[in-house]
Amino acid sequence: MADTIPFDDRDGSLWYDGRLVPWRDAKTHILTHGLHYASSVFEGERIYGGRIYKHEEHIQRLFESAQILGMQVPYTQQQIFDACYAAAKAQDIVDGYVRPVVFRGSEMMAVSAQHSKIHVGVAVWTWGSYFDPATKMKGIRMMVSDWRRPAPDTAPTKAKAAGLYMICTLSKHAAEAKGFADALMFDYRGYVAEATGANIFFIKDGTLFTPTPDCFLDGITRRAVMALAKVRQVPVIERHIEPKEMEGFEECFIVGTAAEVTPVSQIGPYNFQPGALTQTLMHDYMDDVHREKSVVRL
Repeated sequence: MADTIPFDDRDGSLWYDGRLVPWRDAKTHILTHGLHYASSVFEGERIYGGRIYKHEEHIQRLFESAQILGMQVPYTQQQIFDACYAAAKAQDIVDGYVRPVVFRGSEMMAVSAQHSKIHVGVAVWTWGSYFDPATKMKGIRMMVSDWRRPAPDTAPTKAKAAGLYMICTLSKHAAEAKGFADALMFDYRGYVAEATGANIFFIKDGTLFTPTPDCFLDGITRRAVMALAKVRQVPVIERHIEPKEMEGFEECFIVGTAAEVTPVSQIGPYNFQPGALTQTLMHDYMDDVHREKSVVRL
């Protein structure tokens, strides 16, 4: 959902390079390397009832992504873990979205930037449903993107890197322009891959099917939903999925920190009926995100 308040003009504070600073003062220069050369990695997390869901896993992945891009984070994982909660507390937010980001600064402006400073920021803001709630329960409509997820020998596909989202933005803009909520992306071989910011699952005969994440992120929410399915003894099969197979699947949903668990009613020419198993996993996921006690003390 679109946010009506510009993100550079908000009240409160965020965490930037080791300390809380006024929101509007958290600025970088126009010649920041991360802006020109996409030397940036990030995480998207949600905070529910004062607890950041799967926070340890997200921070670990943030550091792994930075390492893949050759960036040495100048803080420990525990410091960034704590910084996210400090930023949430500074904003008095117990239910919202958490965005830690690591990027190269403006000391060098060229492809090579070995001596650029590594910056770290964490912002927290309120954010409701990623999709229109009225539409979400009926199942969102998706088109098929013209762009494909790249091969792992052409891009750092195991990193949650900013540059990998360029084609996601293009795909989602194209989908929205045609009245769809999102787009499905195939991978470089033509197999079903993922949505623009979420992993995808299909259901047939009580079994979950999901693409093998060998050229896109094995999402943290994806793994959480698979674990919840296994608790209910629902079989989960990871394998390459041909586009034509979508005709035979009964249900479909996408998962991600922003999307949570969202039913899908259409992907291009293929239609699905959100059913009982999708609804069950939606409820199980929401129960899981609220299961632990609050960590933030406001």
